[in-house]
Amino acid sequence: MKKQSRRSAMKLFAALAASGSILSALPTKAADTAKKWWTPTSMDAMTAIRTRRSVRSYTSKDVSEGQINEILGAAMSAPSAGNEQPWEFVVIRDKAILSQVKGINKYAGYAAKSPVSILVCGDLNRDKFGGYWIEDVSAATQNVLLAAHAMGLGAVWTGIYPMTDRVEKFRELVNLPNNIVPMALVVLGHPKKAHKAVNRFKAERVHKDTFKG
Repeated sequence: MKKQSRRSAMKLFAALAASGSILSALPTKAADTAKKWWTPTSMDAMTAIRTRRSVRSYTSKDVSEGQINEILGAAMSAPSAGNEQPWEFVVIRDKAILSQVKGINKYAGYAAKSPVSILVCGDLNRDKFGGYWIEDVSAATQNVLLAAHAMGLGAVWTGIYPMTDRVEKFRELVNLPNNIVPMALVVLGHPKKAHKAVNRFKAERVHKDTFKG
């Protein structure tokens, strides 16, 4: 390639990257396929991670099935041990069910006022390595939170596992079989107010080569 042509190509590449259209401009099979997998947001990964906050109050606006599917697609993109993918999800919109959450976890009563919540579960029958389902399903839950935030929604992780009383009561609430363990209930909605980003980096928590207390 001549020097002038190379320079022009680099200018074009830089312009496309700056405009955010580089994915659609790349003539690769991966890029073409990627466009079919998800709907891109305007929030980059680092912004989503660093500005995500737990949101517990929501407007009356609904969360669409399309948005839920995008979120669940992100959840199922999480890493898992041996690619076991031991997750199951129960999407709960029924107000009669959501109103019972407070009786199981008093700290998650706001689920009754959310338009939708996602019960994230682990399938013990898919747990190939004796316990790694916990890490796998936790990673999927984090992806739910990040995807929701990137889409302009608010979400909060409410804990279930390993509290046996909550596990059993959620299992009864949505009729889970014995091999399915509820890990977390992610409550979702459109946030009532904006939440300020907080820098939580603490240099004293970082250790080099060996742990120094």
